[in-house]
Amino acid sequence: MNLRIVEKEDLPLVAEWFNDPDFSGRFDPLDAQQSRTEIEKKYEDLSSEEKWFIVEKKDGTKIGFIGHFPVRNNLEIGYALIPSERGKGYGTEAVLVMVDYLFLSKSIVRIQAGTNVENEVSQKVLERVGFQKEGLNRKEVFVRGKWTDFYNYSILREEWKEPKILTKTASR
Repeated sequence: MNLRIVEKEDLPLVAEWFNDPDFSGRFDPLDAQQSRTEIEKKYEDLSSEEKWFIVEKKDGTKIGFIGHFPVRNNLEIGYALIPSERGKGYGTEAVLVMVDYLFLSKSIVRIQAGTNVENEVSQKVLERVGFQKEGLNRKEVFVRGKWTDFYNYSILREEWKEPKILTKTASR
């Protein structure tokens, strides 16, 4: 599995994914849907602390999205995979790579994520990577006709300690 920066030519696929309720899954709000024009504008306006990545299998097949964005002095991540590639370990691997990347490249002390309290799969991904459940935001997001609670998760730099997947290259 690889992560690579979203390029402009990826935006039609990103728009297709973001507008597919099965991609975001039953735990996320439908209002995340945006037109291709809106997605292109958002892409052009990304801050230096916000990046989008495509999750690819080793053969180059595009299977998902992961990104990070600023929240106060730290970063939050969000991710989704196409339904046919869920449950195969790609989500956990993508989050591991993202955590390594962020702690190796950014001067931050924590990375956070939020997940619908009913999304046990995403909670297990975060916990496998070393995120700790911090708390509950009651009625945080309006999802498919009802207000839902979200769990807050984070991993601190001192809990991470060292790269799990990414390694430093040896100087020659």
